[in-house]
Amino acid sequence: MAKEKYLRLGELLVKEGLISESQLEKAVSVQRQEGGRMGEVLVKLGMVKEEQMVAVLSKQLNIPYFSLGTGMLKPIVGQELEKLITQDFALRNSLLPLSRTLQSLTVAMSDPLDFILIDNLKKLTGCDINPVIATKSDITKSIEEFYGKSAMLKEAVDASYDLTADTLPFETEGADEELSLDKLVARAEEAPVVKLVNLIIRQAINERASDIHIEPFRERISLRYRIDGKLYEIPPPARHLHLPIVSRIKILAKLDIAEKRLPQDGAIMVKIDERPIDIRLSIIPTIYGEKAVLRILDRGNVVLDLGRMGFDAKELKLIRETTIKPYGLVFLTGPTGSGKTTTLYAILNEIKNPTKNIITIEDPVEYKLEGINQVQVKPEIGLTFASALRSFLRQDPDIMLVGEVRDLETAQICIRSALTGHLVLSTLHTNDAPQAVSRLLDIGIESYMVAPSLLMVIAQRLVRKLCPDCKEAYEPTPEEIKNIKINAELIYKPKGCQKCANIGYKGRACVGEVMVVDQEIKDLINQRASFQKIREVARAHGMQTLYDSAIKKVEEGTTSLEEALSVTLGAD
Repeated sequence: MAKEKYLRLGELLVKEGLISESQLEKAVSVQRQEGGRMGEVLVKLGMVKEEQMVAVLSKQLNIPYFSLGTGMLKPIVGQELEKLITQDFALRNSLLPLSRTLQSLTVAMSDPLDFILIDNLKKLTGCDINPVIATKSDITKSIEEFYGKSAMLKEAVDASYDLTADTLPFETEGADEELSLDKLVARAEEAPVVKLVNLIIRQAINERASDIHIEPFRERISLRYRIDGKLYEIPPPARHLHLPIVSRIKILAKLDIAEKRLPQDGAIMVKIDERPIDIRLSIIPTIYGEKAVLRILDRGNVVLDLGRMGFDAKELKLIRETTIKPYGLVFLTGPTGSGKTTTLYAILNEIKNPTKNIITIEDPVEYKLEGINQVQVKPEIGLTFASALRSFLRQDPDIMLVGEVRDLETAQICIRSALTGHLVLSTLHTNDAPQAVSRLLDIGIESYMVAPSLLMVIAQRLVRKLCPDCKEAYEPTPEEIKNIKINAELIYKPKGCQKCANIGYKGRACVGEVMVVDQEIKDLINQRASFQKIREVARAHGMQTLYDSAIKKVEEGTTSLEEALSVTLGAD
């Protein structure tokens, strides 16, 4: 029966055109003499590639095929899979645990027909085994990555508790003690601390985190990663290593490690797999010591493509039509972390060309764009938004990007620049698009200057996208959609799988409110009308609110109803 099974695989390979009849006959002959599985014999003889053979086997057995290239061979961190199956066992049997849901364990195997191995796995783990297929070489590489790197952070954290306070070269009890600067530097540069900090950063980047929070409390450290806008707890190192860890991070950012009373900001450049990643560091003093927040700016993970930001077709058309105009003012509004700067970069990336002189003033410069002159604010030497803008006007600019309008002077220069033939892009902190007009008037800009200069206001939020591999369709109950108009019989909710680290969401998308300032709205601005009146007219002219945009994402299956409502609550 076994030979018949292998023969069927060979015949399937012939049918797929991957080998010839004569090659199959030769492989059968070798198999009879040397034994082994038909697939292994064919790969060994060089008649078929391992990837081709596994893909056909997947088709024959109706078992999912996971490969390194798709990112699917990545075990979920935090489920203690390395304890269920040791590295040695995984290597000897060419398998890799990927995820665990209740009593079901998903395992990548190079030989999913090895039922004796599957039975041994059941006894070893106490779980039902859900096999998927992968090439032996991919599994080997993934084992090295998971057990050699992903598990290293946990090992380093566990080891930190063995480095007791008695072994430290200086006292670390309390937050205000005097420390020897030389000893502090020496301790921070010791291998365990260096390794621990490197692993914390590496793991955060692997998990697609945007921020790392290292917070001291009386008896412990809190370590958290922000992934897709939400903070998740990570097993922390020992409390007595807080000072060496923060000192190591300060050294990397070239900050003053002796200064623990004042906030400090810095930057770190790291490389992972030859990919440059910028990290912004913020340190603040708390009652139990210094809290460090590292903002990860991974340019490789940011797609500055306006068409892929999440705006719908109508909104995208309006944005593109407005941002190619030769002059005027365009504002993006929303709270911190709503993706305003990324959208601005995507707009610049689309409209830049050699015929345009584009200058930006930012605090800080988050991503470096080819072909654009970017300036970093430095208030300590007098380089503010306002002072830079005044200099910009002598640089013959066509387009100017101002990171944020924070005061009257900056707002005045932006509006005057827009009125004198420049396209100006900037951000404001308001809840929605119509309130941007009120904010400008409130900080002191005259209505007769706002009306002719303002072209468009874009308000935006970020919603977490449902994982496309595990989202579940369901029919919402009448109570769930009470007072909510949804044009879909079925909507989706998160479930969780190994591809999304059992979160149920993966990545984020924009929900937008795009208000074009037409003549009627200009008239309302001149009349100093309320933002409620401006919103009413904008909606009558076809503006989709943040709430409308979020509900549309629910109807499309992009996000869940719960996520949409949580992000746009109070924005409508």
